Amino acid sequence: MSVEIVTTKSENSRPVWFIAKNKLAEADLPSSISAWAKAHDFNGQEGRVLVVPTADGSIGGALLGIGSEDKSGQGRLLAGYLGRQLPAGDWHFASTLDDAGLAILAALMGGYSFDKYRENADGAVRRFALPEGINADEIIQINEAVTLVRDLINTPTSDMGPENLEQAVRDLGAKHNASVSAIIGEELLEQNFPMIHAVGRAGSQAPRLIDLQWGDPSAPKVTLVGKGVCFDTGGLDIKPASGMLLMKKDMGGAANVIGLASMIMDANLPVCLRVLIPAVENSIAGNAFRPGDVLTSRKGLTVEIGNTDAEGRLVLADALTLADEDEPEILVDMATLTGAARVALGPELPPYFTHGDDFAVEIAEAADKVADPLWRMPLWQPYEKRLSSRVADLNNVTTDGFAGAVTAALFLNRFVTKAKNWSHFDIYGWVPVERAASPVGGEAQAIRALYYVLKARFAKS
Repeated sequence: MSVEIVTTKSENSRPVWFIAKNKLAEADLPSSISAWAKAHDFNGQEGRVLVVPTADGSIGGALLGIGSEDKSGQGRLLAGYLGRQLPAGDWHFASTLDDAGLAILAALMGGYSFDKYRENADGAVRRFALPEGINADEIIQINEAVTLVRDLINTPTSDMGPENLEQAVRDLGAKHNASVSAIIGEELLEQNFPMIHAVGRAGSQAPRLIDLQWGDPSAPKVTLVGKGVCFDTGGLDIKPASGMLLMKKDMGGAANVIGLASMIMDANLPVCLRVLIPAVENSIAGNAFRPGDVLTSRKGLTVEIGNTDAEGRLVLADALTLADEDEPEILVDMATLTGAARVALGPELPPYFTHGDDFAVEIAEAADKVADPLWRMPLWQPYEKRLSSRVADLNNVTTDGFAGAVTAALFLNRFVTKAKNWSHFDIYGWVPVERAASPVGGEAQAIRALYYVLKARFAKS
């Protein structure tokens, strides 16, 4: 069942009331609906949806419990449950909401389902009338970008290898009249991207660096870099079977920058946009890179390989070096990079790293504004010495296992010296347990917040 929004409320549209916990008596509901709610022990419990009938037994409306005050701000996404649980048909919000735009977006996001491989997908539709004063086009475009991210991550690697990821970028570029190119296979060595080549050369599809460019070259430069490891076996430092089950999502950073680029181009923001995606498979074969190898990066720094399962930072380093050569106003990289970030903050709260305090505040405020949670973590410089090597300029891992998300960010930091504002996002890209606006599966993280930052900075008044 899909979810849509319509600009005009139909005659058959049914109301949805948002009820806070223990506030049923104050909700000014018709007496028959209040009685129905009490009979079903509904009192605004968070996330509970109760459909209410008319006198003749047909569907008359619904109640959504929004619980108590939510200091995390995630309660503003509870309308996502409506996108999954309401019967098909026309609906509208009967309650006055502080952020109706976010609620309608949550309903759309909550109704997402990945049906590409299902034979009997439900074709029914839930339609929500757009609240007054809400920009329908922007809501639809943001939801389409989130859907694109989720679809890319959810697609198995058999249909989402480096070639397919390149095609996804080309499809997006064609939609927006952007130029798209790719450096593939041995050309990576010829054009000085040795670490991308090393990581991906054992894959069944050739490694590549995908490059999308859009916008006025004289406009402020915004560059997005996304980790596109389409599957990660761990390489010769092989993961256990259980560790590979979700590795189709290891291109989640690439998927998310593609989604953010979609938002930027849909909104026609006055920026010079560049998207760089190193797309590889970290596979095992006779030509796979090895523990103990020393790779020379595009920047000229040599890197000793302490672990082949820390490959994402290697491909990002070459791509970030290229991005940094343009001296962009804003440089963002996104990657499903470390398990340490999940240990520190869990799957719902991605950390971000940046030197710029003002930029960090912009990101934090945007994350709160749009309920796209993020948490700043430190680029703690004293830890950089833990990346030292006896034979090279640096190692790709530490030996003590501490502060893995921080040291990974510090590794990437060595390859960014010219960008005015750089931020690294260590995302999970996956929802392991269903949330209001997020079914289990691939997820867009941080891009709604980043879109808000870029829109606030660059959108024409």
